[in-house]
Amino acid sequence: MKILVVEDDKDVASAVKASLSSGSHAVDISEDGVDGVFMARSYDYDAIILDQNLPKKDGLTVCRDIRSSGKNAPIIFLSVDGEMETKLSAFRNGADDYMTKPFSFDELKARIDAVGRRAPKVKKAVLKVYDVTLDLNDFMVTRAGRRIRLTRKEFHMLQYFMGNPGIILSRAQLMEHIWTADSNPFSNTIEAHIRNLRMKLNAGGLPNLIANLQGRGYIMDTPDNLEKI
Repeated sequence: MKILVVEDDKDVASAVKASLSSGSHAVDISEDGVDGVFMARSYDYDAIILDQNLPKKDGLTVCRDIRSSGKNAPIIFLSVDGEMETKLSAFRNGADDYMTKPFSFDELKARIDAVGRRAPKVKKAVLKVYDVTLDLNDFMVTRAGRRIRLTRKEFHMLQYFMGNPGIILSRAQLMEHIWTADSNPFSNTIEAHIRNLRMKLNAGGLPNLIANLQGRGYIMDTPDNLEKI
């Protein structure tokens, strides 16, 4: 998952990022409300962790602005403010959950998983394209019955491809959905990861399933369909 953490306390933000990143999530940090709204509107996040007491724009306003822009990523408040009226206001303005500080990282992860399952855009737990199967629960990929070991970035890249079979995905889309906002968009990291992913998927002479369409992006499909492009 790609997660935005809007938190002005650098120690808390750093700790949350470290905890979530260890679970294979890509995490962006925003330190004030104005930037938080900008980030949430600019990128497609799977979940947003939001503090209430923020510089420039408070969490309730941030939440309302995100929802008014049409973004429906699950929003979990993580705040020292435990007043019931604040919690109710958060839910009225579009929040999906509310946690108070101090908090448990394990509980935060569990709540992210819970709101993620309720989100309307959540994909199936098991994806399949041609003879490739990707299991989100077990973090496992197989092709023609053979297990393929991938890095976390390779796994999430393949997940994005398999969640959008037959659809051309631009370089910008891949960067936005898989890497954090501070990644260098001009590096060759996408090309390197796709090269490694192809090498692992195609081991043993199996047909290629990911094609590069010059100037347009990349697409994953069956060998027969790729031949028609």
